[in-house]
Amino acid sequence: MNGTPSANRLHIGFFGRRNAGKSSVVNAITGQELSVVSDVSGTTTDPVTKAMELLPIGPILIIDTPGFDDEGSLGELRVKKTKQILNKTDVAILVVDATEKMSETDHELIQIFKSKGISYLVVYNKCDLLSVKDMRSLMSEENAVLVSAKDKKNIDQLKEKIILIAGNTVERPLVSDLVSRGDMIVLVVPIDSAAPKGRLILPQQQVIRDLLDAGAIPIVVKEDGVTDAIKKLNVKPRMVITDSQAFKEVSGQVEEGIDLTSFSILMARHKGFLETAVSGIKAIDTLNDGDKVLICEGCTHHRQCEDIGTVKIPAWLSKYTGKQLDFQYTSGGDFPNDLSNYKLIIHCGACMLNEREVLYRMKCAIDAGVPFTNYGTAIAYMNGILERSIKPVM
Repeated sequence: MNGTPSANRLHIGFFGRRNAGKSSVVNAITGQELSVVSDVSGTTTDPVTKAMELLPIGPILIIDTPGFDDEGSLGELRVKKTKQILNKTDVAILVVDATEKMSETDHELIQIFKSKGISYLVVYNKCDLLSVKDMRSLMSEENAVLVSAKDKKNIDQLKEKIILIAGNTVERPLVSDLVSRGDMIVLVVPIDSAAPKGRLILPQQQVIRDLLDAGAIPIVVKEDGVTDAIKKLNVKPRMVITDSQAFKEVSGQVEEGIDLTSFSILMARHKGFLETAVSGIKAIDTLNDGDKVLICEGCTHHRQCEDIGTVKIPAWLSKYTGKQLDFQYTSGGDFPNDLSNYKLIIHCGACMLNEREVLYRMKCAIDAGVPFTNYGTAIAYMNGILERSIKPVM
């Protein structure tokens, strides 16, 4: 994997009414014909994304959305898609046709930005058609930028404004703040039928890179090689980080005094929901026959016979509780609007989702009164090692 994953990119979404010029502005910023542009209202029918670099921010993801005022049955579906995009947008760009007054739809979008705590700009497109007086009037408005996508006028100024408001975002570390230069870190990577052929999964790659950036020394082994690896080291490892599904086997090989945690727990910390995951896990002990448990994955990988989300965790949870539970599953961008029927939500580490989207899911669960936890926390709890596994990271 050479490119920065989408989950690690700042998400910049472009919103507005049909034919306001969203796609034209996106094309002007990216310098590419990313989105189809025409005079026909509603040309953009699905969100269009573009990964790029915007210095000095770095890697970003541009998202062009359908018109928020779309109509009809298909239009409702497009608006629904746009609302989903809002749940993972870090910076919102509201594009308004400068030759028209700001509409109720535009005001509605601004209220959504504010309610979700999304930094935003109001970009008045087609300013080349305005008088000097009208331009001065619009420039006095809060968060306003006047551009002409057609003439590329003020596009650089728009980029500078985006950089300015995006500079407030702070990314939590993954593991680098927990180690020091020269520390030996043992990483445990099981290889079973569910492991991707010829590569490591994203959290494992990211942890290795973060350790290297910190000057630590990562050593990668399978679950049956932990004891030998530790014996062959001249010093005790600073930490052992394991795939959560191997917690039980690995914990027995790692003596007390050596920190032990998992990739999934590190990801929950990185995305900002570890404390919620830890507090929510106790709900396992209150489950009864027939209770609905939602298991969510942020990716859409092909499921295997040893799949952790749909096979292993349900089996472990059923055995631990001794109850006949009703397991339901979502993957990728899908997440239920109504959570009221669930007694527990167990989420993956969310490596394929950006922080804003997974925190949105967490908040939905909290608002619905449903305990929210994650894979690593649940597995550690069911193996009686939760306190040990979170001690190094909390």
